[in-house]
Amino acid sequence: MITPRLLAWTGEALVETETEPTHQGVQVADSWLVANGGVRALQLHHDRFLAGLASETRIDPASAERFWNVAVAELPRTGDWFPRVDALRTGDETTLALRIRPAPPLGASVRVASLDAGDPRTVASVKGPDIERLGALKSEAARDDVDEPVIVSATGHVVDGATSALLWWRGDRLIAPSASLRRVDSVTAKSIRLLASATATESGEEFATAAQLAGCEVWVVNALHGIRVVTSWRNGPRLTRNPRRAALWQRRLDALVRPLP
Repeated sequence: MITPRLLAWTGEALVETETEPTHQGVQVADSWLVANGGVRALQLHHDRFLAGLASETRIDPASAERFWNVAVAELPRTGDWFPRVDALRTGDETTLALRIRPAPPLGASVRVASLDAGDPRTVASVKGPDIERLGALKSEAARDDVDEPVIVSATGHVVDGATSALLWWRGDRLIAPSASLRRVDSVTAKSIRLLASATATESGEEFATAAQLAGCEVWVVNALHGIRVVTSWRNGPRLTRNPRRAALWQRRLDALVRPLP
């Protein structure tokens, strides 16, 4: 069994530690799949993480860039991994850390359910501050055979998954939730939408309740799994599935993999 590693940033180097740094919460986080030294859209993860540091911490950009470069250099070039970079609130300061974690098994399908208790997020547009809360909700949902809780707005519109983004198909048109619905900027959803543009696939955005997705094919997408097709929506709409389409777009997404620098 491979043991995950935790490395804390001293300002100059990453130092391995066996204990979790004492902290008051995650300010910013980012994670991605590394498969035998290859990764999708690493620059987009870099940009999102550093933008989060700029908005949520007082770390200067040069220090953030140094940490990022050393963290990427530390990643294994063989095997399947799901590393995460963190900015942790430690009193009035921020501690940067790298978690090198084995990748869990990947899947192509997913079961979802809308969160009934409303939007649980406190910082909707930054990945990190709500990561522990959303992870707990996901673990709770798993006890009811739900893989991904779906966040809905106060007006009932589908916004996001707890750890993923949502996309859907109306016929041959790829749709994302309206950009006015605040959510983390998904690297995978952005990559898929760029692929849609590159392949002249019609795409757009809309406000949609779960009920209004009846008859659509719905995808739950993230950096770990890529594309997963929703097979059931508990107490929700009846959906369609096109396995060939999902497989085609997963191959297109995988074509974006590049070696780690």
